[in-house]
Amino acid sequence: MTRPIALSEAQQQLLNLATPLGSETVAVDSALGRYLREPVVARRTQPPADLSSMDGYATCGDGPWSLIGESRGGNPFPGQLDAGQAIRISTGAVMPDGADTVLIQEHAKIDGNQLNQTAQSSGRTYVRSKGFDFAATEHVLGAGDQIGPAQVALALSAGCSTVTAHRLPQLALIEGGDELVSDPALADTHHIPATNNAMLAAMTHGMTCDTRMIGPVTDSLDALTSAFKSAGDTDIIVTSGGASVGDHDLVLPALESLGAEITFWRVALKPGKPLLVAKLGHQVVLGLPGNPVSSFTTAFLFLLPLLRHMAGAPFALPRSTTAQLSQPLPANGSRRQFLRAVWDGTHVAAVDEQDSSALRALASANAFIERPENCAGTEAGTFVPIYPLKNGGIA
Repeated sequence: MTRPIALSEAQQQLLNLATPLGSETVAVDSALGRYLREPVVARRTQPPADLSSMDGYATCGDGPWSLIGESRGGNPFPGQLDAGQAIRISTGAVMPDGADTVLIQEHAKIDGNQLNQTAQSSGRTYVRSKGFDFAATEHVLGAGDQIGPAQVALALSAGCSTVTAHRLPQLALIEGGDELVSDPALADTHHIPATNNAMLAAMTHGMTCDTRMIGPVTDSLDALTSAFKSAGDTDIIVTSGGASVGDHDLVLPALESLGAEITFWRVALKPGKPLLVAKLGHQVVLGLPGNPVSSFTTAFLFLLPLLRHMAGAPFALPRSTTAQLSQPLPANGSRRQFLRAVWDGTHVAAVDEQDSSALRALASANAFIERPENCAGTEAGTFVPIYPLKNGGIA
């Protein structure tokens, strides 16, 4: 049996199996979360003309001024200002020809048809110059950028109703084990409610993928190979359970019977050592451990980066930050360890229960503490690398 490989090597080998998917045209208001395959080129200039940035009066020359009209949103003043003239103007309205500044209404006094200035405006003109945000033909978003709420607004403001994005990865989740039941209410003492498919689907919610759930699948070679075949039109197949070395761990035999190429099996990681990665035709197969904490941890470190990579993200791997330990940690063994932890924004502490089946402890965590291989005991007050988690209602 080969030795487990290092985490960073395993992650790189996984990402090397896949390339970002092809392109498709997507309506901007349906592109949230997508990664751009091509840049967004502005079709219009913003602002399209000089605009007022405040409510007040557009003026020409020195005052006092004679009021001759108004400019408001969607209804610009049709004429031109000469010296000594002004118009009422609203925020965002077009500045008329001849106007050189905006006198804000807080500094203005009206006497009949005459406008007078009551205070100086500190040299500000309160004018948004034409094109100060962007001009037509400029690249306002680049290839690889992810579409968020601000990017939706920017693309629409640039005159673009569609964008060219990477195709969504198609993901199949297969959960296996004779002990699993899909209805928690029917779980007897020899049963376990099936949780991993639902948990993994929740982890991918809001990401750029389409997810299909298969199972629970019984512990038989025929059932498992049938499940793999039913997911043959997807880009990624993820199994949970059955990737270890027991008599009923059949993911590896099933893949071998289908002609898959095994990339690696087992990673020097705690929790999550029995991790399998393979290529089945065009599909990437990721075999996760069955224990829910191990499945959650390996999905965070492998599945989510793979989805980001195939969806076109320029940076796929999770990024760590640092926090100060509020409690000491014991020495670590020969595998890189990810401890479930609670982080308050400054300090972090590992939760008491680190068993790979303990869902209550996992649900209480909002971060991982990363511990390198063969790490010595760490004192309270030490800064350690952590990975914040999107993991529900953590106080």
